[in-house]
Amino acid sequence: MELRFTKMHGLGNDFVVIDGVRQSVDLGAEQVRFLADRRLGIGCDQVLVVEPAQDPQAVFRYRIFNADGGEVEQCGNGARCFARFVRDQGLTELDIIPVETRAGLIELQLQADGQVRVNMGLPRFEPADIPFDAPQRAAHYALGLNGKSLDIGAVSMGNPHAVLQVPELDHAHVEELGPWIETHARFPNRVNVGFMQVLDRGHIRLRVFERGAGETLACGTGACAAVAVGIDQGVLDREVDVTLPGGHLVVSWAADDQPVMMTGPATTVFEGRIAL
Repeated sequence: MELRFTKMHGLGNDFVVIDGVRQSVDLGAEQVRFLADRRLGIGCDQVLVVEPAQDPQAVFRYRIFNADGGEVEQCGNGARCFARFVRDQGLTELDIIPVETRAGLIELQLQADGQVRVNMGLPRFEPADIPFDAPQRAAHYALGLNGKSLDIGAVSMGNPHAVLQVPELDHAHVEELGPWIETHARFPNRVNVGFMQVLDRGHIRLRVFERGAGETLACGTGACAAVAVGIDQGVLDREVDVTLPGGHLVVSWAADDQPVMMTGPATTVFEGRIAL
């Protein structure tokens, strides 16, 4: 099987994007791992597949596979690349694109300046919705880990996130704590882990250890999760500049009953063909 693909990135969070509308695509976990391998394949954090919508309210179906081969619910940086891809490939002429994901419908908006604004939906804080093992919702949870207790916030942005506030991001123990928290027994589906430094009420720095991918240069759902948790904990305003290792996103959450909105760039790197 030979597939056409496009390599893209959102702030350095990189993707192999595959058109499953105009070509037949049936990827297994081993094939995804090969595509994502940075030495033997193309190399990426996630593989994104564009498919015809199954939901009548959507224009496309958006599938996301982590580098370990597992399919996941949502990816914010990938969503921006998805919107840029379907327009650049001539698959749609819409500026506002409703898209079906495993987490539900999202809305992608192409801006005149080339940025993409994504309606990421409502954050969900109830433990059962994340999912997270806790008796009731709280702004702060004590997470036991190797004899220590970490203070975290937890939320779902269509996928599960734990957010730790740290005093100095450059000294955060991301490589040590990230995999421990990702696989903690209280997160039955594993979890993405955000390390957040609050600079002021409208600006944070963030590093994210992504479930199934490790630390990435940027994570869109992680940025939205960190802002939602920061607002819920009372330390952030409703619009926040999020500085990630790969660049900047703007995340806003106008009100508790309104969706989180994320705005940022999407970049095409190259196109090619690969035999599987």
